[in-house]
Order: sequence, then structure tokens, then C-alpha cells
Amino acid sequence: MPPPRRSNNRGGPRRPSGPPRGGSGRRPPPPPPPEDELKQKEEAIELDGVISAVLAGTMFRVKLKNGHEVLAHISGKMRKRFIRLVIGDNVKIEMSPYDMDKARIVYRL
Repeated sequence: MPPPRRSNNRGGPRRPSGPPRGGSGRRPPPPPPPEDELKQKEEAIELDGVISAVLAGTMFRVKLKNGHEVLAHISGKMRKRFIRLVIGDNVKIEMSPYDMDKARIVYRL
């Protein structure tokens, strides 16, 4: 006589068969934002400036052409390429329109 067949049930709770409760479980993707809004959100302000002070942690004080001074950090690509910056270097920075006191140094001129 062959041994009795084992079931796959390991003693856990029973799952009902059929589709999951509450519909198919997937939401339709949200509609894409209008192009004007997307472009405006991503747009950064590019300015030229001169490094006026070197601070700790790869931070710099940059004096802009219009007289303002901003706190700036080095972009990731400049860090990766070990580009050195010293006082007096001309740099190109990007600023967010939301915070005009901080910037990112993207290029040494």
C-alpha cells in the first residue's frame, strides 16, 4: 500500500480563492504634470561668482557679481574628479529659486 499523500497546507490560515478583495489591487498611474510646471520646478538659476572663503567640509563662501554672498558646496562630479578650488577662483554656480542663500558649484572657470 502506498503512503498517504501529503497536502501543501502547512497549517496556516486558509486563503480564499478568487480575486483579492477591493478590486484588482492596482491603481492607474497619475496623469503627468503639465510641461510648464515640470520645467519651472526643475529650473536652476546659473550665476558666476568668485570664491571668497574656503570653509570646512568642502563648503565655500562665493561672492556673486551682484554683490551677494552665498554658501556653496561642490557638485558630485567635481568631487569625483578631485577638482581643487582656492580663494579667488572664478566659478559657475547653480541656485535653487527656493533658497537664495545656498548654491552648488558646478564649474571652475
